[in-house]
Amino acid sequence: MSQAASPAIFDRALLRQRRTRAAATVGQVAPILEAAADLLLDRLDDTTRRFTRALDIGGRGVVAPRLQARGVPFVVSLDLAPAMAVRAGGLAVAGDEEWLPFAAESFDLIVASLSLHWVNDLPGALLQLRRTLRPDGLFLASLPGLGTLHELRAALAETETQLRGGLAPRVSPFPELRDLAGLLQRAGFALPVADAEALPLRYRSALGLFRDLRAAGEQNAVLARDPRVPPRALLALAGARLEAAAGPAGIEPGLRVLTMTGWAPHESQSRPARPGSANARLADALGTEERKLS
Repeated sequence: MSQAASPAIFDRALLRQRRTRAAATVGQVAPILEAAADLLLDRLDDTTRRFTRALDIGGRGVVAPRLQARGVPFVVSLDLAPAMAVRAGGLAVAGDEEWLPFAAESFDLIVASLSLHWVNDLPGALLQLRRTLRPDGLFLASLPGLGTLHELRAALAETETQLRGGLAPRVSPFPELRDLAGLLQRAGFALPVADAEALPLRYRSALGLFRDLRAAGEQNAVLARDPRVPPRALLALAGARLEAAAGPAGIEPGLRVLTMTGWAPHESQSRPARPGSANARLADALGTEERKLS
């Protein structure tokens, strides 16, 4: 899919403004971002490959230091908002994930922790990321998946319907796991893998959840959002719904983390055998008699 053909879902200019403001407050949600980064970077333990040039996309101050602690000597931190890029921990670059400002084969490792869910053209972005990798370079990404903030989405919808007789999108749409491996393969990645994990979250009150979303710069940036000022009672009543439905442990909004892993193609990588190229019979390996179907 080309950039021109991709439908615009998110207001990227508004997202940049919110990430700029969030640069001063994102430290409030550092434990959540750190837990997500650890889930993603643990996959580096599964390879003996040593990386020397890494790109951190949208790491918000938690990814670059972890890469450096793992011995990666050169780390670039890219963010849509210059203020967020500066505090990210690597060599700061303000840039757009949809238009990467790097030459082909610039990095041997790219990490995007909870940052690609605001991209309008994810297939196009993945294609650019693959081209930015050196052969046999590794791409690791995580993003919120379908089911994340489901309770909040439902509470806002029910409350707005009650107040206005209709509703508008107030929570970002999230991708489905089944689509991600196919997107990686379509972008030219080798050995593509997609999986999901739950990152437990718990809040004593809805206000705490709303504050964290704002602190992280994760407020609604959907182009189809209602341009009118939200009803004064919307958040209070939606929060009351969340708290009423919560169990004894408090509000558990749920963060379903989808992870993508892919390698830039290289001749040293294993490939599936060609059909008909086997030189041994399965029956011999299993110690059974081969029979023809009647």
